[in-house]
Amino acid sequence: MKRTITRAAVLGSGVMGSGIAAHLANAGIPTIMLDIVPRERTEAEKKKGLTLEDRAVRNRMAADSKKALLKQKPSPITSKKSMDLIEVGNMDDDMDKLAEVDWIIEVVVENLEVKQKVFANVDNYRKEGTIVSSNTSGISVEDMAEGRSEDFRKHFLGTHFFNPPRYLKLLEVIPTKATDLDVLEFMKTFSEDVLGKGVVEAKDTPNFIANRIGTYGLMVTVQEMLNGGYSIGEVDSVTGPMIGRPKSATFRTLDVVGLDTFAHVANNVREQVDGEEKDIFEIPDFMQQMLDKGWLGAKSGQGFFLKKKGKDGSTIYELNPETLEYEDRKKLKTNATEMAQQEKGLSRKLKALVTAKDDRAGDLVWNILKPVLLYSAELTGEIADDIVAIDQAMKWGFGWEIGPFETWDAIGVRQSVDRMQEEGETVPDWVLKMLDEGKESFYQTEKGNVYYYEESEYKQQQFNPKEINLKRLKDNKGVIKKNAGASLIDLGDGVAGLEFHSQGNAIGLDIIKMANDALEEVDKNYEGLVIGNQGKNFCVGAHLGMMLMAAQDEDFFELDMVVRQFQNMAMNIKYANKPVVAAPFNMTVGGGAEVSLPAASIQASAETYMGLVEFGVGLIPGGGGTKELYLKELRNLPDGVNFDLTKVANDVFEKVAMAKVSTSAEEARENGYLNSNDAISVNPDHLLHDAKQKVLALAKAGYQPPKREKIPVVGDAGYAAMLLGAKSLKFGGYASEHDLKIAEKLAYVLSGGRIKEGTRIDEQVMLDLEREAFLSLIGEPLTQQRMQHMLMKGKPLRN
Repeated sequence: MKRTITRAAVLGSGVMGSGIAAHLANAGIPTIMLDIVPRERTEAEKKKGLTLEDRAVRNRMAADSKKALLKQKPSPITSKKSMDLIEVGNMDDDMDKLAEVDWIIEVVVENLEVKQKVFANVDNYRKEGTIVSSNTSGISVEDMAEGRSEDFRKHFLGTHFFNPPRYLKLLEVIPTKATDLDVLEFMKTFSEDVLGKGVVEAKDTPNFIANRIGTYGLMVTVQEMLNGGYSIGEVDSVTGPMIGRPKSATFRTLDVVGLDTFAHVANNVREQVDGEEKDIFEIPDFMQQMLDKGWLGAKSGQGFFLKKKGKDGSTIYELNPETLEYEDRKKLKTNATEMAQQEKGLSRKLKALVTAKDDRAGDLVWNILKPVLLYSAELTGEIADDIVAIDQAMKWGFGWEIGPFETWDAIGVRQSVDRMQEEGETVPDWVLKMLDEGKESFYQTEKGNVYYYEESEYKQQQFNPKEINLKRLKDNKGVIKKNAGASLIDLGDGVAGLEFHSQGNAIGLDIIKMANDALEEVDKNYEGLVIGNQGKNFCVGAHLGMMLMAAQDEDFFELDMVVRQFQNMAMNIKYANKPVVAAPFNMTVGGGAEVSLPAASIQASAETYMGLVEFGVGLIPGGGGTKELYLKELRNLPDGVNFDLTKVANDVFEKVAMAKVSTSAEEARENGYLNSNDAISVNPDHLLHDAKQKVLALAKAGYQPPKREKIPVVGDAGYAAMLLGAKSLKFGGYASEHDLKIAEKLAYVLSGGRIKEGTRIDEQVMLDLEREAFLSLIGEPLTQQRMQHMLMKGKPLRN
């Protein structure tokens, strides 16, 4: 039986339920969201004369949750169009609609009795073969299915999403003893391919994998803070990126999650374990007092941190756990932190910290890492089948850069185990056995394959065939060509890949040279080229610092040369004989967008934030971005339809002048950066594979480069219209004199110069206009101030 999920239902419309419904809708799956019927009317409903029998009242819980999706930040939806796929109802009147869906997800209150009642009702309405799952974060999945029909139990499992579902990659899938293996495998594949999740199979134990270890790690850190006399701010200054954890570190993470949520998860484990482990999960007195006071974190306006507004802006204060008063935020600076900050690579940073004995920061890191490593080893086999599942769960669910066993490898297994035993710790037998066998690490890599330790041998880690890992690929095959800024890699099947690896993937002369070399190599020996990488962001633009230095030195000859070379590279991408597919993801701004727009096609990650942002630093796009966005919008128009050229120009003018950046790939499509030739990959791990397949499809279809085209422009009349809009913003106090000057340059480029409306000009004419405008603006002192401010502060200056 070939399974598919074309419609879904979500039971429960709270933050998690509505978030899951939104994520399903983002993936194009029509979803009905049901909640309970309210017992009382609101004052607004009474004024409207509505009764408890009116559908508007009966559906209010789900309807209000749906509306709230539009107000949440970060947004749970990738486009407002996703809202059209979410239908609302209630669990009294609409249960018969469950017969129309392929997957039913329960997200009601975390109470076993309530869940069992819901599932008994679901069993009455679902059709045979419909998959049912619970989003429980810790209740036994086996217990929930007790008493249900055989077909229900065969199609039932846990599917634990992490909040927010759109952004957090982890999905823990928890089968029961009765779950059909075909159902389990289908849900794994579907969740990975269609929902873009990193799927980990967990065992039916308290809080499963990530919450079990993550909560333990947080509780250990809190106890170490209290025992070691550290402040909340000191702990957060060390337990973030310095040790491979998110910027929110420990206590800022708890503020974001909500202390009430954290306490619930901790108590859930505490009720189901014994001995020392039970004590670890006990909420400290000061946190209980915070709960009593309603200091839950971001949702209540204060928690471990409190932001206060003053004359000079906002200041963040930290809570003193002894006095429960807020004080100036502190940072922990020691010899160990100084050494760690100077090291390159996480492994070297961690070693610098954990080997620094009698150092307050070194002791803190060792004393919070050690118990987590031991705990993870003790639970291997109990909460998951292997160490890979544990490491992946912590990376995908808690944002750790490396998991517990990868961390252990990074600091040295034998050295750390020796130290643990010297300090009287009990190391799990299987870890000692591994070392006795002469095996010094939990993982090994050989010829691009990854192996993990299990039962006295190294087993090969299996990856989805759609996952192309550039590091493993390069370790196995090496590179075709490389320089400081980029590498050309053989992706297999006759497709080459151009990988950026400069600082921030910013484009400089080295990347420009490698791009041109890549196009020459591909023209001779390959079917096509993918431009992509696996850094933090696809590309944050051109090298701003380099350009500012040249401008301050008044080296305009060099700047002119660089901009020309960038423009030539973009044109080479556009008119290459073999198809070039750009694979952008995350921040794809400025030069990143200018590299993507001229490609034969774009295969964008769902989380792609694309825009031409040069206006924010006092410039306009100089690498052909204005021209290509204008052309893309023209090509997006239906064939044979008369269109208003001025409207298109004004639209592009507004997007560039407002430095508008999409909040998703779907919104990038709505903004004109993607068209019908472009596609979106929901799973970021599959992005390069999908881009490669697009290259092969274009090549197989007999790809021909586009013919050079003349561009219709709006001329004098359009220039005047765009300038009028900019002046009205200035007169209204929304734009400065310098903003107006930049807008004037942008309008001149888009209008094609002082010519007649409807005139068709060569692409090179518009490129020359872009370059001239760019060079004139970069020489302006006010623009240089904006560039300097962006480099120093990371945010735009309005002057």
